[in-house]
Amino acid sequence: MNSEEKALFKKDLTKFYEITRKFYRRELSVAEYKGLSGIFGSYAQRGGTASMLRLRMTGGEISGEKLSFIADSIKKYHIRLAHLTTCQTIQLHHLSESDVCALIDEAFDHDIITMGGGGDFPRNVMASPLSGVQIDEAFDVMPYAKAAADFLMPFIYRVKLPRKLKVCFSNSAQNLTHATFRDLGFIANADHTFDVYSAGGLGNNPKMGVCVAKGIAPEKILYYIKAMIDTFTAYGNYQVRGRARTRYMQDTLGTEGYKKAYLEKLEEVFKNESLDLHVTPKVISKTGTSKDFTHPRVTAQKQPGLYAVFYQPIGGNPDPLLLCRLAEVISSMPDVVIRLTPSQGMYFINCTQDEALRLIEMTGDSAKTLFETSVACIGNAICQVGARDSQAMLKACIDAVRPENFADGVLPQIHISGCPSSCSAHQIGAIAFRGGVKQTPEGPKPAFAMYAGGCETQGHESFGRELGIVAADDIPKLLVELGRTIAVENTTYDQWIKTNIRTLEAIAAKYI
Repeated sequence: MNSEEKALFKKDLTKFYEITRKFYRRELSVAEYKGLSGIFGSYAQRGGTASMLRLRMTGGEISGEKLSFIADSIKKYHIRLAHLTTCQTIQLHHLSESDVCALIDEAFDHDIITMGGGGDFPRNVMASPLSGVQIDEAFDVMPYAKAAADFLMPFIYRVKLPRKLKVCFSNSAQNLTHATFRDLGFIANADHTFDVYSAGGLGNNPKMGVCVAKGIAPEKILYYIKAMIDTFTAYGNYQVRGRARTRYMQDTLGTEGYKKAYLEKLEEVFKNESLDLHVTPKVISKTGTSKDFTHPRVTAQKQPGLYAVFYQPIGGNPDPLLLCRLAEVISSMPDVVIRLTPSQGMYFINCTQDEALRLIEMTGDSAKTLFETSVACIGNAICQVGARDSQAMLKACIDAVRPENFADGVLPQIHISGCPSSCSAHQIGAIAFRGGVKQTPEGPKPAFAMYAGGCETQGHESFGRELGIVAADDIPKLLVELGRTIAVENTTYDQWIKTNIRTLEAIAAKYI
């Protein structure tokens, strides 16, 4: 964004101060405040006595300077909970009225723009976390994600969208950002072009995206983004909020009708606007010496002698004081930056072997198995709309599974959402749970709907099928029984499930 746009956002913070004061004086209800504070990336927590602030990080990238600001804020405001989201942002929790007002202002001064972090606006633009360093990537999509973010931010003021709009970029078939089923997704091809998908999304009534273009030149991406905005404002549902996401345009227009409408808007944009993009990819000049360094949490980069270190805090909740220590150490590591993952983890990229070893040692509390990298939304202990405590559920599951000492991969990464909003992306989990209620002879009990069969990989995308409702207390038992069944066969869940879907259903049926 240019300086004028930043100044406009900064000036608008006076509105945030005013509505926040009114809310804490109980002059605004929780619902009224939510409708007003979302544009600023802040919401009140459950109970209305504290606030959360969501820090946008394009492509999940946190520079050393931004990490230092976060660390300083943690110490200054005694922040006890930092949460990594599946949209590659970081949330700071349990903020008082004065703290959230001061922090949002200071974040702007450190080039962390929170505007549009919530509400009906363009949200954080996502990108594959290892973009630019991944050996088998098609090409580096991060520069295009950053250009898209700069382009989208001013639309917060220019256009009234029906609901939020999520844009992402994927550098490989891993499809970690879900580019084939987001509001708008760009998939990189080996010939340095993008395929474009739109009108997909998770949440209620999830849908795969519609492929609206193949093999487009990267310098043309802004035309496709503007066409998405124009299509959404022309055909999106402004009357019924629950049907105001882009995926519902496939219902009202039909899949082919939607594609036709989008391409018509695209033609208009090409005719009337000049949006060609000129991107200069970042060159990493740093070099390392080691060529054979291996570790379970280390990935060799395409840059010789450099490595990416993976860190997965349980539940996406890193110790705030650890973030402070990391900020201090990384400040003396040239070119090392953090990349948040869409599964609530992070990579430290551009590390030499010595730097990697230091960061591995510092992050010893990282998940030890694929199962421990499981994803959970913040849960109803904090979220206003959550039905169940996803974080507590994940902790109970890990506590039950750890004593079994299953080999890595015996249980998959699971996804736990507290409600249908799918903040953990539960629809694409190999196994997943969504908060609900189970009716029993003793009355209603806290429970989760169980899903199985989800997959995000490009070319194999699928949404999980609901198997039934499981009481919350029974979920750890179900997972332990499943793990024991697979461990006996000395295989992994991914291999086992190919021929044992009926066995999974039979195990689940005992608890449903």
